[in-house]
Amino acid sequence: MVVLSQPAIEHVSLIKNCKPTTFSSEIPIIDLSKPDPKARLVAACEEFGFFKVINHGVPMEFITELESEAIKFFSLPSFEKEKTGPPNPLGYGNKRIGPNGDVGWVEFLLLTTNKEFNSQRFSSMFGKNPEMFLCAVNDYVSAVKKMACEILELLADGLKIKPRDAFSKLLMDKQSDSVFRLNHYPPCPKLQEMNGRDLIGFGEHTDPQIISVMRSNNTSGLQISLRDGKWISVPPDQNSFFINVGDSLQVMTNGRFKSVRHRVVTNSMKSRVSMIYFGGPPLSEKIAPLPSLVEGEESLYKEFTWFEYKKSAYKSRLADNRLGLFEKISAS
Repeated sequence: MVVLSQPAIEHVSLIKNCKPTTFSSEIPIIDLSKPDPKARLVAACEEFGFFKVINHGVPMEFITELESEAIKFFSLPSFEKEKTGPPNPLGYGNKRIGPNGDVGWVEFLLLTTNKEFNSQRFSSMFGKNPEMFLCAVNDYVSAVKKMACEILELLADGLKIKPRDAFSKLLMDKQSDSVFRLNHYPPCPKLQEMNGRDLIGFGEHTDPQIISVMRSNNTSGLQISLRDGKWISVPPDQNSFFINVGDSLQVMTNGRFKSVRHRVVTNSMKSRVSMIYFGGPPLSEKIAPLPSLVEGEESLYKEFTWFEYKKSAYKSRLADNRLGLFEKISAS
C-alpha cells in the first residue's frame, strides 16, 4: 500500500465535476510501426497539441521495472523519501508544487536525466537497493528519449524543416536540460462526500519544455483542455505513451503547434502513478520561431534563452500564461 503524508483536503483546490467527455474515439493515435506517420503527427500537434503513441518500441520490461521501483519508493516512510528533498528544484516533494503557492493531492520525485548527477546525489537515498532504482530510471529514460527524438524528427519532416534534427538535436545535446518526474496520486475516499466536486491532484498548466512523454498505470485522472475551453478526460492506457507539445515547441513553430493545457484530478478509489520525461534544450539555447516557418508571416514571439524562460516559469503560478511575457505585440 502506497502511503502519502496527506495534506488537509481544504488546502487543496476543488473544482466542479462537469463530467468531462472521454474521447477515446477522437484522440489522435499514432502508430510508430506504420510507414510515414508524419502527416498525422503534424495534424495532431496543430489540433490538440497532444496525442497517443502505440507500437512505440520502448521495451515493456523497462516500463514495468520502473513502475515497480516507483511504487517501492513511494511506499517508503516519509522520513526516508524526504532524504531526497525538499525539491530545489530536484528531489522529493509532497503537496507543494513549485515555490509560489500551488498545491495538489500529489507527491513526486523530480530527477535530472544526467546519469552521473543522479548517481552522485541520490544513490544513498532510495532504501536498500538504490542501484536498482537508478538503473530502472536510466533504462527507461534512454528508451523514451530515443522515441521522443524519433517523433521530433518526423515532425520536422512533416513541416519540411531542414535539417531534420532541428528539434531532436536539442534533446541529444550533452547539455540538454531535460528532467524526469515521477508522480504519485493517492486515492481519496472522501471525494465521495464532496457533492460532485473533484480534488485537484495537479493543477492546470502547460509544459515549458519542447516535448513531454507521459505514461501512467491503468488509473484515470489526466484531462486536457480543448481550444474551446472544454476539459476532456483521457482514458488511461498503461501500455502506451501520451505526448504533449511544450511551450518551447509552440514558439519554435511560431504558434503552429499549441502547447496543451492539462491537469490531473484525484481518483477516489485507486492510486495513480505517472512518469514523465520532459525533453528540454540546453540552458543557453536561444528559443525563437524557426526562419523557415516564418517566411511571409510575422514572428509571434521574441527570442529568449531557455534559461530566461525557465527562470520566468519558475516564478509563475501553474495556471499562468508563461508565454505572455515573450509574445510580440502586433503593430496593428
